[in-house]
Amino acid sequence: MTTTGQPDGTHVGTRADEGAEHLDPISATDYYSDRDEFADSVDGGAVFNAGGGDWDQIAKDVATLGAERIVVNMGPQHPSTHGVLRLILELDGETVREARAGIGFLHTGIEKNMEYRTWVQGTTFCTRMDYLTPIFNEAAYCLAVEKLLGITDQIPQRASDIRVLMMELNRVGSHLICLATGGMELGATTIMTVGFRERERILRFFEAVSGLRMNHAYVRPGGVAQDVLPEHLDLLESELPALRRGVTELERLILENPIYKGRTVDVGHLSLTACMALGVTGPILRSTGLPHDLRKAEPYCGYETYEFDVITRRDMDAYSRTVIRMEEIWQSLRIAEQAIERLRASQGEPVMVADRKIAWPAQLSVGADGQGNSLDHIREIMGESMESLIHHFKLVTEGFRVPPGQVYVPIESPKGELGVHLVSDGGTRPYRAHFRDPSFHNLQAASALAEGGLVADVIVAVASIDPVMGGVDR
Repeated sequence: MTTTGQPDGTHVGTRADEGAEHLDPISATDYYSDRDEFADSVDGGAVFNAGGGDWDQIAKDVATLGAERIVVNMGPQHPSTHGVLRLILELDGETVREARAGIGFLHTGIEKNMEYRTWVQGTTFCTRMDYLTPIFNEAAYCLAVEKLLGITDQIPQRASDIRVLMMELNRVGSHLICLATGGMELGATTIMTVGFRERERILRFFEAVSGLRMNHAYVRPGGVAQDVLPEHLDLLESELPALRRGVTELERLILENPIYKGRTVDVGHLSLTACMALGVTGPILRSTGLPHDLRKAEPYCGYETYEFDVITRRDMDAYSRTVIRMEEIWQSLRIAEQAIERLRASQGEPVMVADRKIAWPAQLSVGADGQGNSLDHIREIMGESMESLIHHFKLVTEGFRVPPGQVYVPIESPKGELGVHLVSDGGTRPYRAHFRDPSFHNLQAASALAEGGLVADVIVAVASIDPVMGGVDR
């Protein structure tokens, strides 16, 4: 079995005998492969270079050779693979006989880098893993740090309510991107434009609160970096009616669209048994009818005090996962409304733990040039209190110490169970930080979802997983 390719990203290989008349020899100008590279694996096999527009000829050559199968590399720069994901497909005509996922093209070393930064600095790394769910990455990490510190019960209620509000809005944004990109990959560009348009309303709120549209480092051990002000809530409430109209528009574009249903119904089937065997969680698991949601099963941040429903379906296909994500958007908006009401009532309460040995010393605000220390805080530490300056300097540069031990804290991200395993040796930085990213685990289902289906269904199956490679290759 061999593979090769062209600079346009198309790769085709076959298992066949040498000597076909139409085979193109691998030349020195093929930057992706050479004869020596496949010397051990070709076993006399024939290599086909697909340059585009010549598939009919290749199919004839394969038929002449009596080849058993064709191997196609989809990605890692394919417009329908949700990022830099490589899918190796073994085809029998248009039917996928075997599918394998190749990862590692986006490796960033985030987990290893976190071992060389303070506990607070870790938030600036993990927020970049699944770049569509930065608030969830930060929240899970900070909950784990707080559990190691033994201060879980000391986190101010207002800080927990802010975390819930930010996470649920982030869930809406993540699901909107999943629906938007999934529609785009099926050729429905209107779904894409509407989805991105509605996500912008959420990003405007995030930018107003944290100074950034993504990679916020907003959730910190002990609370959040800064408060959500009344004007921020006013901005959010002014956007919510338009957001609801946009989500309703998406529902009308998707849920009863005969073309969309034709492409997704009974495609990408995955049973409850398969989900349990592979460790698959999130909307994929709930599409089997199992109402597993960590916000209900193992509540955190006070989720047990919020009213919302766990959405399930029983069809176990790509369409049911679409419906679940759409319904979860409405449930997240329902939770967000409750959080806004609580934040209105608790205005002025602290958003950071009272222990000054742990609490982030800076008093941040969002100014014309972004987020930074407030002028009042700068005035205090630079001109009024030498003790405040020393405390600020030591806590920012050296960081606080965390007692020796290890913890595992899971939360319900838009894609499933996001777990954080932290190990402390008693120092000012993690001895080990490891994340159970749901995209990594759910991507194991790619083979089960794709095999036996058509090539076109691979796109639908992968889109229904909703993987983000930043979380897979962390």
